[in-house]
Amino acid sequence: MFSRRNRRPTSPELLKSWDCLDAGDVPGCLRELRRATGAPLAQVALVVGRAALTTGFDDLHEAATAVAKHPDQPRALYDYGYACVERGVSYLAIPALREALRLSSGSPTVLRELVSAYESEGLHRDAADVLLAHEGGLSDWPDRYLLVFNAVLAGDLELARRQHALLPAPDDDIWLDARDRQNRVLERAARAGACSPLDGADLRGWQYVMGGTVLGTCSPYGYDAGMAGRYAWLQDTHGQCLHGLLRLESVLAAAGTRPRSVSLLPDRGSRILGLAAAEVLGLPAEPFEAGRQDTLVVAYDLNATADEEQGPEILDQLFHRTPGQVLHEHASCWTDPPDVTADSVTLLHQSVVAPWAAGLRQDADGGVEPGEPDERPEAEIAAAVVAADPTPDEGDGQTPADPVERLTDFVSAVRDTWLRGDRARLLSSGPVASSRFL
Repeated sequence: MFSRRNRRPTSPELLKSWDCLDAGDVPGCLRELRRATGAPLAQVALVVGRAALTTGFDDLHEAATAVAKHPDQPRALYDYGYACVERGVSYLAIPALREALRLSSGSPTVLRELVSAYESEGLHRDAADVLLAHEGGLSDWPDRYLLVFNAVLAGDLELARRQHALLPAPDDDIWLDARDRQNRVLERAARAGACSPLDGADLRGWQYVMGGTVLGTCSPYGYDAGMAGRYAWLQDTHGQCLHGLLRLESVLAAAGTRPRSVSLLPDRGSRILGLAAAEVLGLPAEPFEAGRQDTLVVAYDLNATADEEQGPEILDQLFHRTPGQVLHEHASCWTDPPDVTADSVTLLHQSVVAPWAAGLRQDADGGVEPGEPDERPEAEIAAAVVAADPTPDEGDGQTPADPVERLTDFVSAVRDTWLRGDRARLLSSGPVASSRFL
């Protein structure tokens, strides 16, 4: 074990993280380490090694100990960076992998691990830049593919298209799905770019380019204060659910898509919203069945669907597209994305409380207290959704106006590239940044 007296870090910015470990607060230590961007690498590794020992991460403890002793050895730095990525602390991997890349004269293995760390942190511009800096030594698959991938997510379509044009067909079939997915991304970018700015504020445009999702609404709060159209915490309402369904109806009409039924997923929230959707659209509702064509699959929150006993199997079935099938998700978490990416989403959130869940309410003294869940039958709650007032919340007045005509014009322009390919998980928030609070 580390001796606190002999091995205590001397860097002032690391002492807080060390004190957190003295108090048994590993999460607090990691938060402090994220702030210690200029601390000496060997001393950071000293703290990380102690934290890893506390949590039983033997691989990371061993790798960090080696870097604390020998911060100038490329292999030790690489092993430490790799362990950090594997243990979900990619931000700690980046300085070590940068140094390992320098000391190893651009090792492709180190380069790819550094790119992986950048991607995990959403630093796609950095990932593209480091790949471009080593362009002379790139293989086409995966390196140039990764350059295109990160250029798109950094919002640099010019670079993405230029590098994509240099990509030959992959020799190994393992890359065929990735190639097809990337082709579709750039096709969507071409269509969306003709009707949408695809700049750092174009949330709807980039959601479509990245994952093929048509975003129905933007948050009316905090647009110019870091949220850029996404919600942080949201207590949802029946009216907002209806507003989302009416926008979905407009999307389907603009796309010329005519489902013949609504498919109900197994979780309570999705069944409620699915029954409401069936009423709004005038379609029959039936339990979800894999392979059913020309159907609208309605989810309230796909992460809630995944928590059901049948959820993982159903999401696996939704990954591959069935002809005529449309997957709509009302409330999609952008900080913990679902395993499949929906074709249509009403809103993006970090945390949401469904209208029928136990939310917050005002007490008799004007304060806030926990409410009770709505335990009425699902059909009765669905009827309340259909009867609700769909007028959208005006918010703080800072979000740009988003009339339904703007949405339908967008869908009309991109309709030929919608509902194509698989529904791969979208892990990045892309070129439009939003503040994270959770």
